[in-house]
Amino acid sequence: MSFAFDLDLLRTFAAVVDAGGFTRAAERVHLTQSTVSQQIKKLEANIGHTLLLRDKSTGGIQTTEEGEILLSYARRLLATAEEAMDVMRKPAAPKTVRLGVPEDFAGRRLIDLLSGFSAASPHIRLDTVSGWSVELRRLLDTGEIDLALIKREPGDGACLASWKEELIWVESTRRSVRNEPVPLAVFPVGCIYRERAIRFIERSGWRWRIAYTSQGLMGVQAAVASGLGISLLPSDAVLPEHRQLGAADGFDLQPASELALVRGKMRLTAESRSLADFLAANL
Repeated sequence: MSFAFDLDLLRTFAAVVDAGGFTRAAERVHLTQSTVSQQIKKLEANIGHTLLLRDKSTGGIQTTEEGEILLSYARRLLATAEEAMDVMRKPAAPKTVRLGVPEDFAGRRLIDLLSGFSAASPHIRLDTVSGWSVELRRLLDTGEIDLALIKREPGDGACLASWKEELIWVESTRRSVRNEPVPLAVFPVGCIYRERAIRFIERSGWRWRIAYTSQGLMGVQAAVASGLGISLLPSDAVLPEHRQLGAADGFDLQPASELALVRGKMRLTAESRSLADFLAANL
């Protein structure tokens, strides 16, 4: 006949052995001595073996061979049960939202933006991945990230929110490099600023060359400032060391690009939706 171990009975059994008697064990487990005795008898009945031998003259007890074996298992079962209770009492692990961000958007600008969200939603853990829009779209499609901020042409597909980005042609304030082939300081292939710059130069009938490429915004900004090349940057990335180029210089005003918040194919969790709402309201 099968039976399940009753943790209360095992706890009382271990208390009797540790206390060396029924009376002291009753005090430890906050039961009457008669209840302790009844629980030990019930455990022995369930097991089918005598577990404790009681010395009536001294009131002490001694475990039988079966009692000694059960005691070892009882301690392990009670410890496991206590560990499980400790885990269940702790707050639930934070839910994770995976956010993809453009390479030129990562860093301090991103941290400042997301710190407010983290302060308001401490139960949500943010994992960010930086990359160019082509890579971020791939990660969304494969379900490796939940949301992404991508740079794109305006209206290029569905999105949760979008913002216009004014684009500015810039060169160094120290040294003009407007000669042919036009030297360009750009981001890697897949960046909308690079594609826009090259298309414009080619439509203008000018020859061009890639003078400098950088994964990060600071690299392109520094390259322009030092006179390595001309670049097309969002207005908030223009530095005092940059000189804006306009129609008088042969560089017409570019239409705005778009920063869009997009989702993957999977249904958004409540946590992902919370981040999306925060970004829509605060970006």
